[in-house]
Amino acid sequence: MKAKVYVKLKNGVLDPQGQTILSSMQRMGYDFASDVRMGKFFEIEVKDDSCKADLEKIAQSMLANPIIEEYSIEFGE
Repeated sequence: MKAKVYVKLKNGVLDPQGQTILSSMQRMGYDFASDVRMGKFFEIEVKDDSCKADLEKIAQSMLANPIIEEYSIEFGE
């Protein structure tokens, strides 16, 4: 089973990488996007979903900076 951890900047936190990508897209003629936010994605192979509490601790202490980032965890195949 795979656990997927998504980490992104909290709303209101400046995202210069996202803004750079948005500017590049617009310069290339792609005008459909109004904002781009960068994030991180972790795929972790686990035995089952009983490790959710441990993954929460890992995400809070190691994968995300809780001051400026938020995360979500999903389980699937």
